[in-house]
Amino acid sequence: MKRSTILLLLLAAIPLSFFSLSHATSEMKPAQSDSKSMGQTEVATLAGGCFWCTESDMEQLNGVIDVVSGYAGGNVDNPKYREVSSGKTGHIEVVQVAYDPKKVTYEQVLDQFFRHIDPTDDQGSFVDRGNQYRPAIFYHNEEQKQIASNFMNEIEQSGIFKKQLKTELIPFTKFWVAEDYHQDYYKTNKLRYKYYRYASGRDQYLDEIFGKDRVDNPVTLREIIDKTKAVNSVKVYTRPSDSEIKAKLTELQYYVTQEEGTERAFQNEYWDNKQEGIYVDIVSGEPLFSSTDKYKSGTGWPSFTKPINAAYIVTHDDNKLFYTRTEVRSRFANSHLGHVFDDGPAPTGLRYCMNSAAMRFVPVDKMQQEGYEEWLKLFNQ
Repeated sequence: MKRSTILLLLLAAIPLSFFSLSHATSEMKPAQSDSKSMGQTEVATLAGGCFWCTESDMEQLNGVIDVVSGYAGGNVDNPKYREVSSGKTGHIEVVQVAYDPKKVTYEQVLDQFFRHIDPTDDQGSFVDRGNQYRPAIFYHNEEQKQIASNFMNEIEQSGIFKKQLKTELIPFTKFWVAEDYHQDYYKTNKLRYKYYRYASGRDQYLDEIFGKDRVDNPVTLREIIDKTKAVNSVKVYTRPSDSEIKAKLTELQYYVTQEEGTERAFQNEYWDNKQEGIYVDIVSGEPLFSSTDKYKSGTGWPSFTKPINAAYIVTHDDNKLFYTRTEVRSRFANSHLGHVFDDGPAPTGLRYCMNSAAMRFVPVDKMQQEGYEEWLKLFNQ
């Protein structure tokens, strides 16, 4: 059994041409180039390496109507797969995505696309090497070109992929539909597709970039970009030295913030605090939570539906117990604050369960005096 599996993986790792040799080719016709050629839908033409994989990933996006595998960018009419895979036609493997612009924007289509490819490799895509597998966006009009260019610049500046983007922007001319056996390959050849995808290294790379929970807890590039911008724009706070922290904090405060401890429920300073004001990090003073988002959770710890500004907190998986929890820490002081759970009330559905010992409360009438006047707006609505 192990031997069979290894053989399958080795076969799957070979470029797509291996699997297509025994298939007969079918006559192909070019699709129209107008981005609104499909009635009320719009069209995006994208190259992300193996079109089996790109087609599968793009079809998961809400608002996408249809995804078709094919070829574009070359100088040969009616290309066949064998010709394209040889790299001699100038064509690239692409997918053409028909989507409803009332449900999903062009940028959101690109967001889904970039989160499922390696946009930094212009020599191929994962196991498939050659220009015919390089990443590209074929823009149908100037608006698409501008949106794609701006979005790529934002991705580049955020440093998400850790390397320079090498995805080409190419004016769209013609799209040639690929042979029938390539369409919906992930549905019609599930086992072969599964082994090919695993052996290609695509998902391993995406897990490295976006985390192993990216499928269950997807975060869009737009969310990452906006959060990065927010972090870069907030006031910077300083973490004191270890010796200063130890001298400054009580034994309980040190235990909670520096040793990831937990104080006793119902026996802490702020669990039932009803005053108006904000809660700041006990170590650095960075603002964390507001009384306007505090609610009675019945847990015995101060609970909030959201942070005062998401840029001031970071989260990590915490596997110290028999299940995974999401730890919450302050960004600048790196203090352990508590955990966040998904059993909170509207509008966020979240419960930020914090330790009182990790925070200091600043009442409204002291906020300006202590330098937190920008948050007074929360209490003047």
